[in-house]
Amino acid sequence: FFRLSIDNFFQQPTTSYTAKTILLTTMTNHINHRCYLDFLFLADATVSLVFGVLAILTPHGIIRSLGGGEYNHSAHEVFRLYGCLRVAVGWITFNVRSVDDGRFRKNICEALFFCYMLQAMAVLRAQFTDKANPINWIAIILLTVIGGAYGRFRFGAGGDMIKVYELPQNNKVMR
Repeated sequence: FFRLSIDNFFQQPTTSYTAKTILLTTMTNHINHRCYLDFLFLADATVSLVFGVLAILTPHGIIRSLGGGEYNHSAHEVFRLYGCLRVAVGWITFNVRSVDDGRFRKNICEALFFCYMLQAMAVLRAQFTDKANPINWIAIILLTVIGGAYGRFRFGAGGDMIKVYELPQNNKVMR
């Protein structure tokens, strides 16, 4: 039905050139937003999966060197648990690319925005309240950039429109 109505719209001799151009531009922008979000999900999934697996498999020696020469079993355990969470987030963001429900994708963007921003603030607080560490600055920048990308998509221009997050499909109209 959706496809027929668009085809009929373009075949109507009374439909103005401007109306057709506006419709095509709007549809193209939504598809571009969808592709950008899918790329963001893929990049986030890749980074999360790689970091998660590396965090789970990190040997004691690296944890010892990060801890100032002392091995802390609790810190190593927390690091591995965080790695498990990163693998889970990577798996979710990788698979959410195939979901066409706009509300769900919008909520995922919102949740990931807040998640990354809260993580960046936590690492920033640790940077200023404990011994300064250059790795923290890398984490702060990376978390802020990824969170900002989700925030720009969610709260930026058109982020409140559900149709930005999904592509029109014929099977939805037939239901």
